[in-house]
Amino acid sequence: MNQMEKVFEVKNLKKHFPVKKPLFSGKRLFNKAVDGVSFDLFEGETLSIVGESGSGKSTVGRCVVRLIDPTDGNIYYKGSDITKLSHAKLRRMRSEFQMIFQDPFASLNPRMTIGSAISEPIIASGAASGKEAMDRTFSMLEKVGLDPEYYYRYPHQFSGGQRQRVGIARALVLNPKVIIADEAVSALDVSVQAQIINLLKDIQTEFNLTYMFIAHDLSVVKYLSDRIAVMYLGEIMELSDKNSLFENPLHPYTQALISAIPKPNPRAKGNKIILTGDIPSPINPPSGCKFHNRCFKRLDRCDEDVPQVYKVGNRLVKCHLYAGTERADD
Repeated sequence: MNQMEKVFEVKNLKKHFPVKKPLFSGKRLFNKAVDGVSFDLFEGETLSIVGESGSGKSTVGRCVVRLIDPTDGNIYYKGSDITKLSHAKLRRMRSEFQMIFQDPFASLNPRMTIGSAISEPIIASGAASGKEAMDRTFSMLEKVGLDPEYYYRYPHQFSGGQRQRVGIARALVLNPKVIIADEAVSALDVSVQAQIINLLKDIQTEFNLTYMFIAHDLSVVKYLSDRIAVMYLGEIMELSDKNSLFENPLHPYTQALISAIPKPNPRAKGNKIILTGDIPSPINPPSGCKFHNRCFKRLDRCDEDVPQVYKVGNRLVKCHLYAGTERADD
C-alpha cells in the first residue's frame, strides 16, 4: 500500500466547536470533537474509520472534504493543502471528492425529482447541461441498479435502500476520485446493507475509486476495508491493516470493540470485554490517556501521561503498553 500514491494526507487535524459559556464563568469551553488526528489515504484503497458514537469520526470526514473548516492542522489533497484554499478554488476541486451521507432521505430535497437531484451537480459544475446532463443521469441510475424511469419520481416514493442508491449516483455523477461514505449503510436493514456494500465494491472497481468509509459496525468494516483507523474521543488509537487488526488487536479499546461483534453461533463461547464507566465528555476529556478511566489494562502512568504513537510492525498504536517500541515520529 505504501508504494501507491497518497491521495489525502491529514496532519494533526483538530476541530473544536465552541460551547456556550456556563453561567458566571468567564472561561470559554470547546467540544474537542477531533483532537490531533493524522493519517494518509492511498489511491484505490478503502480506509475505514470506526469508533463509538461521539468519537469524532464523522467530523473527520466532513473536515477532509471541507464541509466544515478545521480548527487546526493540514489536509493535503494530492500535495495541495486544501485548508489554505479559498472557497472559489475549493469549489473547482471539489468534484474530485464527494460524500455519501448516512440519511439518504434528509440529504435529498423532497421537492426535487431524483433525476433533478442527480443532474444538479453536473449542471452546477458546468460539466454538462440539457440533454447531455439528462443522459448522464439516466446512465448513472442504471449503474447503481435503478430503472431510468425513476428519473421523474420523488424521494418519498422510494425505499431507504433505493434512496441510498440515489445518493451514491449523485456522488458518482461528477466522476470523483475519492468518496467519503459517512455511515452509508447504518440506517438500512441488514439484507439491504449487503446489497449496498456489494454495490460500493463493484463501483469502486469499475471507477477506480478511493474510499474513506466511516462506520461503527465492525462486521461491515471487516468486509469492505483495506486498512482501519480506530477512533476514541477525537483521537486515533490504532491504525492497522484489516487482517492484522482483527487477528491481533493491539489497543485495549480495539480489543473491546472486536470482542463485542456478534458471533454467528449464539452458543459459541467468546471472551466479551465489558467496558466500565461512561464515555467522558469531549468538552472536558480525561488527562493522560483519554481511555484510561475505562481501560482494563490501565497502568499508573496512564492517568497523567499522554501516550505517544508507537510503531508495531506496519501498524500504529497510541498506548503506553507499547512504550518500548519505536515511536512513529522518530
